[in-house]
Amino acid sequence: MALLSILLAALSLSHAVRADDHEWIAPTATDLRSPCPGLNTLANHGFLPRNGMNLSIPMMLQAAIDGFNVNSDAIIQAAKFGLLSGDAPDNLNLDALQLHNLIEHDASISRNDFAIGDNLHFNETVFATLANANPGVDFYNATSAGLVQQARLADSLARNPNITNTRKEFLLRSRESGLYLSIMGDPLTGVAPKNFVQIFFREERLPIAEGWTRPTTLIDSTTLAPIETIVRAVSMWTQTQACEDLVIGPNLTI
Repeated sequence: MALLSILLAALSLSHAVRADDHEWIAPTATDLRSPCPGLNTLANHGFLPRNGMNLSIPMMLQAAIDGFNVNSDAIIQAAKFGLLSGDAPDNLNLDALQLHNLIEHDASISRNDFAIGDNLHFNETVFATLANANPGVDFYNATSAGLVQQARLADSLARNPNITNTRKEFLLRSRESGLYLSIMGDPLTGVAPKNFVQIFFREERLPIAEGWTRPTTLIDSTTLAPIETIVRAVSMWTQTQACEDLVIGPNLTI
C-alpha cells in the first residue's frame, strides 16, 4: 500500500507539472501577439512560445492539436500563408500577422478594419456584435455566427471605404466562425456556451476554471464543413469586388 501511495502521489505530481506548463499567463509588454485570438490563446497557455516569436509551421500545427484538438487540414493553408508575413524562410512572429489582406482581413468579429483603426488588438465595441448575438439563450450556434458575420460586414461596408471583400475574406471569416464554435463548444453541432466564447475572445484564455474541456472529437475540415455551410448561408454574403491585390510579403504586393 505504501508503494502504491508513493506511485499515485508521483503520478499526481507529474500531472500537476504538466498542467502548470499550460497555465494561463497574461502576455508581458515585450511578448508579441497577433490579430488571431486562437494563436494568442495558445501562446498565453504555453502551447506556443509565450514571447510569440520564431514560430514554425510544425510548431503551430502541433499546438493546435495539443491545445484545441484541431487537425492540421483545418488550418494548414492559413499557417503556410502566415510565413509570408515576414522575411524569415521558415518561421514568423505573431505580431507580423497583422499584415493587411494576407490572412488578416476586414469585417473581423473582434478587431477593427485596418483602414479605420487598430487591426491587431481586441476591440470590445467590435466584439459587441458577437457578444450580444443569439439573445435569450446561453449559447451561440452556426445560425447566430452567420448573422454576426452579416452584421459585421454591413458595418464595415458602411464605415470603411477601403474595405476588401472578396471570396477569400468570406471563406476566412466562415472558417474562423466554425473554429470558435467547435473549439469552445461541440464540434459535431456547432453549439458553444456564450461564456466560453466570450472568455476566449476577451481574455484569450481557455475557460478551464469555468468548465471547458478540450474537445474529444478531432476538429477537421470534415467536422467544420456542415457548420460552415450554415454560417455561409445565413450570412447572405455578397461580393463587392472581383479580386484584390496579392500580398506576397511585408511591403510586397502585386
